[in-house]
Amino acid sequence: MKNLVRSFTRSAAGTAALALLVACGAGQPADAQNPPRSTAGFAPANTAGLAQATFAGGCFWAQEEAFEQLKGVKQVVSGYAGGTKASPTYEEVADKTTGHAEAVDIYYDPAVVSYATLADVFFRASHDPTQRDRQGYDVGPEYRSVAFYRTPAEKKTLEAAIARTNAAKQYGGAKIVTQVVPLTKFWPAEVEHQGYYRLHPDNPYIGNVSAKKVEHVRKEFPQLLKAER
Repeated sequence: MKNLVRSFTRSAAGTAALALLVACGAGQPADAQNPPRSTAGFAPANTAGLAQATFAGGCFWAQEEAFEQLKGVKQVVSGYAGGTKASPTYEEVADKTTGHAEAVDIYYDPAVVSYATLADVFFRASHDPTQRDRQGYDVGPEYRSVAFYRTPAEKKTLEAAIARTNAAKQYGGAKIVTQVVPLTKFWPAEVEHQGYYRLHPDNPYIGNVSAKKVEHVRKEFPQLLKAER
């Protein structure tokens, strides 16, 4: 696993503080391997009555947790999509040779939450869809914004969500650059990436980057949140 360290400057109480962040995909110290509330897992054993939605919005750690917290969502799997390499590894995707983006596959109950609602969460809150081939300090095509559709109806839903978000000037007039493409294949990521947000709350990247995206979803869509456990 590549250890990519990025720095950025934050201001607090009128002073600038420099924080070193471990980028998405880096390892975690051994003393933080067993925290509570893990959501680690792959596809549900029983998928009867469930539908799927697949989005790429930067580091999958934040996207997984952002959607995991919504009512009607049964499981979110981190993985890779949009490229040509079969069974890609994290290292291969990070090397930018596969064409894949970090993505999440969402198993949800359409009787509880609709695909249109998930699309609204994706475009309005879980990431910044106006950034091309990056999300903040995570730069590269593997962090690009992509909405994958399985049916013509889903494509229309995504296009309508983009139009609504652009019309509302959600991002100060900046236009959405998200790719809307058919899903060919979703490849689950390695087991260490599943449920990472809750497994490693002390990771600086989780606290300084991922948590802000998760909290943004909570702030924008409080009515969609599962009851606290």
